[in-house]
Amino acid sequence: MRAVAMQSWKNWAGLVTSTPQQVVYPSSLEEVVQVVKEASQQGKTIRVVGSGHSFTALVETDQILLSLDDLQGVITIDDEEQTATVWAGTKLKLLGESLYERGYSQENLGDINAQSIGGAISTGTHGTGIQFGSVSTQVVGLTVVTAQGDILECSETYHPELFRALQVSLGLLGIIVKVRLRVLPAYNIHYKSKRMNLNDCLNNLTTFTDSHRHFEFYWFVHTNVVQAKFMQITQEPASKNSVWNQFKKIGIENGLFWFLSEGCRLFPHLCVPISKLSAKAVPDIEEVGASHKLFATPRWVRFSEMEYSVPADKMKEVMEEIRECLQEHRFAVHFPIECRYVKGDDIWLSPAYKRDSAYIAVHMYKGMPYKAYFQAMERIFLKYDGRPHWGKLHELTSADLQERFPMWNQFKAIQKQMDPNGLFLNPYLSRLFGV
Repeated sequence: MRAVAMQSWKNWAGLVTSTPQQVVYPSSLEEVVQVVKEASQQGKTIRVVGSGHSFTALVETDQILLSLDDLQGVITIDDEEQTATVWAGTKLKLLGESLYERGYSQENLGDINAQSIGGAISTGTHGTGIQFGSVSTQVVGLTVVTAQGDILECSETYHPELFRALQVSLGLLGIIVKVRLRVLPAYNIHYKSKRMNLNDCLNNLTTFTDSHRHFEFYWFVHTNVVQAKFMQITQEPASKNSVWNQFKKIGIENGLFWFLSEGCRLFPHLCVPISKLSAKAVPDIEEVGASHKLFATPRWVRFSEMEYSVPADKMKEVMEEIRECLQEHRFAVHFPIECRYVKGDDIWLSPAYKRDSAYIAVHMYKGMPYKAYFQAMERIFLKYDGRPHWGKLHELTSADLQERFPMWNQFKAIQKQMDPNGLFLNPYLSRLFGV
């Protein structure tokens, strides 16, 4: 088992840094058990890290940081049940490619594929599409190493309450080592990007969500322009990957946008004209490709992010109030606001628990002040019964969260039962859960 001592760690956004006593890389289920037992005997705590794509201090620790990077890949596929068992450290990009080689695809994904599957489900990562839940809803079974060093299997039929708690658990209930996923026969997606007027988009939300497998839109603040994205399953063959399309994705959406973002950081008064310039560059394009390739978008420009779930039928009202707020306060922001839809579920800590949801995400370029902007947005989200995405920034307390997540107390009870000595806690999570 690989182990590194005294190595500084920081998350993708650079907002959280820590210096663990040790970073360990187990390469088998047995080695994960070994780490847990040794940590418990020594009175140390463990946090599990995926790719560091959470913006909060979920994995910050000065003790043991455990990475599952040496536990990646597809273990088995059950063709009859259409399920795949995979190592929890498997990065989503590798998972998509590996499943596709075997003739399968995940039913939905988010727009970033750098996360590990274990981290993605633990934080409630999601894509878009009112017919589809978060990535956690694709999970039908889990293999977990408990705080006592036991290996526990759970599923929808075996330890079902624990399973519902583990599907979004922030790493608090044990170390998820294997994940069994429901998969689909491999399929292609027809992707369409369209420049639209914001009012036209907001007035047609129901039509767009109901008539497309996947729909999302990005509003360019300080303008009346959105980029609407639509996806449907198709039998068409993959498009030839044109140089122009690749240049727009890599050169414009990443390289040029980084350059413009640096201008905004140095001269905040440029945010309004740069947002307007970005809106004019929204591409009207269509292409066909394998689903795992078209769900994900390259993200090289770093930022801070807050994302909240509100009831799906409140998307228009929330966006209109956000527009009024921005017109009044004129925050120095040039990143578009990302709007997606997620089907309701029965996962205890899911922001989409028992309700179809609209997810609205606000971003600020790395190095630019974000707190005043995010606080103003958070006040609007909370007014509409908002629930925060666990991997994104928010300022809620344990009491606030208890009000907004109906199964909060039940989750805390299972956490106390599964980890009575706080092996998987850190200061941030202790504050968040009041333990």
